[in-house]
Amino acid sequence: MCSGNFAKCLGITLIPLAILSFLCNILLLFPGGKPAENNDDITDEVWYFGGILGSGILVSDLTVLGNTNNCCGCCGNESCGTRCAMFFSIIFAGVGLVGAGYSFIVSALAINHGPKCLINGTFTYPFTDGDYLSNHTMWDACEGPSDIVTWHLTLFSMLLIMGLVQVVLCGFQVINGLIGTIFGDCCCGSAQTTPET
Repeated sequence: MCSGNFAKCLGITLIPLAILSFLCNILLLFPGGKPAENNDDITDEVWYFGGILGSGILVSDLTVLGNTNNCCGCCGNESCGTRCAMFFSIIFAGVGLVGAGYSFIVSALAINHGPKCLINGTFTYPFTDGDYLSNHTMWDACEGPSDIVTWHLTLFSMLLIMGLVQVVLCGFQVINGLIGTIFGDCCCGSAQTTPET
C-alpha cells in the first residue's frame, strides 16, 4: 500500500475515535448522567480534558492529511509534493501521538484514583490506589450520584482504550511518514503516467 493511501485511511479511522473521545469527556461532566450541582462535585481528571483536548482536538489534526497529501508534485519534480506532505504528516502524527498519550495517561490516573462521590453529605474520593477495582463491595460507600462508579469506570475505560488505539495508529503514521519522506510515495508514478502517442 502506498504511504499516502495509508495516511488517508488512517485519517478516516481516527475521525470516529476523536469524536467518541470528545463525547466521553463531555458525558463525564455529568456524574452518573445527571447535571452536577457544583463544579467541585466532578472528578478532577475530567477537567484535564483528556478526551476533548488530547484524543479529540489534537488527534483530529491528523485527519487533515486526507486533504494535504496529494500527488501533484512541485517545480516539475513529481515526488517533491508528496515528500513534503509526508514530512508534514510526521508532524501531525507526532502531535496526535502526544494528544493520545495525554488522554491515555489522564484516563489511567482517573481509573486508579476513582470517582468523586457523595459520602456523609460531602463529595470526596473514597478510594485509594485503585483498591475499588477488585472489590465491588466498596462501591456501596458512594451514596450518590447513583451508579457513579460504573459511569466513571465505563467512560474512562473507553477513553483509555481509544487513547491506546490512537497512540498505536499515530505511531504507525510516524513510521509511514518517515518511509514516505525518505523513499517517496508510489502514487506519483502511477498517477502521473500517461500513455505515449
